[in-house]
Amino acid sequence: MEHLLYILPLFFLAALVYSMAGFGGGSTYIAILVLFSFPYASIPKISLLCNLVVVTGGFFVFYREGHFSPRKVLPFVVGSIPAAYWGGRFPIGKTFFSLLLGLSLLVAAIRMLLSDESFIVRREVSWQHAWVVGVPAGGLLGALSGLVGIGGGIFLSPFIYFLGWGDAKEAAAAASFFILVNSLAGLGGQFSKTGWNLPDIHLLIPLGIAVLIGGQIGSRLGSKKIQKLALQRITAGLILWVAVRLLWEVVAG
Repeated sequence: MEHLLYILPLFFLAALVYSMAGFGGGSTYIAILVLFSFPYASIPKISLLCNLVVVTGGFFVFYREGHFSPRKVLPFVVGSIPAAYWGGRFPIGKTFFSLLLGLSLLVAAIRMLLSDESFIVRREVSWQHAWVVGVPAGGLLGALSGLVGIGGGIFLSPFIYFLGWGDAKEAAAAASFFILVNSLAGLGGQFSKTGWNLPDIHLLIPLGIAVLIGGQIGSRLGSKKIQKLALQRITAGLILWVAVRLLWEVVAG
């Protein structure tokens, strides 16, 4: 593929930056694929597959470092898994896909522009209240994951902070696990809708290697103390530009 030499380093950098915070990088993979005019129907599969590669290794690193608590992510996962599968199965037209994707990228860009501390609220939240908040929030993020290929972890971490359930590393570990199960469920829905036809294997293998290396480097840096906000904001600029472009095309078209 003629654009592969440009796409590979971009995917590598996206995996590195996102994995520092426990994310898979789906929003940026999608932005890159849109920029290079990939068929919209194949974008969620590529994004979710790359998400899986990054967060599987990243989750292992955060788990090994002792940052993962299943109790903190369980309410979100209960709602997200069936919704992600449904989202993957749901037939979606190109215009609606572009609108939903543009809005999702816009929110993701705003999230990336803000520091983790912006979401920290010093409060005590009961386990019962966490289920009331977590199940519907997980369902919404899961459906979004299946529909457009964004794992949802970038939106989950603010909830973890808001509930007062953990620091940055604990939120990153929860986000990694959340993206892992959502990506699996979303892919299951996508494949059940279109059949087990993978995107071009000559594209997937080098992209998979690029995000694997980037993700392993980033997750190891993220499990330590490192300043990542500047990198997040540079990445957010790309996502924001693609979001505005997509939304403009929907409005103008």
